Amino acid sequence: MLSEILHGLMSRYQERVPDVAAVIDAMIGEGIIAKASDIENDHIAFRTMGVPHLGVQSLEKIFLHYGYTKREHYYFAGKKLDAWWYAPPEPQYPRIFISELRVNDLSETAQRIIHSYTDDVKSDPVDALNLDDSKAVDTFLHSGLWRTPTLEDFKTLAAESEYAAWVIYNRYYLNHFTVSVHNLPAGYNTAAGFNAFLEKHGFVLNDAGGKIKASPDGNLLQSSTVARMIEAEFAGGETYKIAGSYVEFAERRVLPEFASLPASEIRREHRREGFEAGNADKIFESTYSTQTKKSS
Repeated sequence: MLSEILHGLMSRYQERVPDVAAVIDAMIGEGIIAKASDIENDHIAFRTMGVPHLGVQSLEKIFLHYGYTKREHYYFAGKKLDAWWYAPPEPQYPRIFISELRVNDLSETAQRIIHSYTDDVKSDPVDALNLDDSKAVDTFLHSGLWRTPTLEDFKTLAAESEYAAWVIYNRYYLNHFTVSVHNLPAGYNTAAGFNAFLEKHGFVLNDAGGKIKASPDGNLLQSSTVARMIEAEFAGGETYKIAGSYVEFAERRVLPEFASLPASEIRREHRREGFEAGNADKIFESTYSTQTKKSS
């Protein structure tokens, strides 16, 4: 059932994010992989609103039900976000990263706008789901939890928090998936090598904090495409181009204590685990106007 839910998420995400198919096609064309399923998905990410009945405490119930384990907490002061990551029940499944906007930290105007939508949700919607029904869960993850926002409200939120604006329009829509580059063939199995491949094929990379975001220990390297602009329809039929989703790439290096292992014996548990707040802080900006203006 977990596989069915993840497949549903990825298929809709791929339909809406042209870079997914484009990256996969380029990888196949260059002989890096033979087929899309050869890609190891490092993690997927969701964005949520920290309001009653919603946010992390609601969404995480789905993944905890399917055997995920809640791990470290991260705090992003500048972006007013909290986040947690979740380890999968089996190594073939992706890690999950769920962030949440600290709505109470925003201005009164922004809070009022957000609550004018989220207050429509009177109880935790996940509690009403049959979590053993994968089709119901899949449908829920692609359903609007509140009414379509007005363009005016979207723009007002974006001026203060681009994260808030993204979530008010996209709801729980999958924010990104992540290609694990370290298991790819030589020449493509490092963040630097894979970035060179991406740029050769015309992909625009997020350069906030540098194109490669590195953890202090140097063992987690991440990069991402810049979200393409999509035509969004707002309440009343108004249309406006907004940031969609993007694709991330991660290199998890072998930990020093396992450096002597032959390459054929290296498994996920031998590599750098978890996430890094400094990296994630800049990856968030893949949907921010400072980056998306480069791809529009």
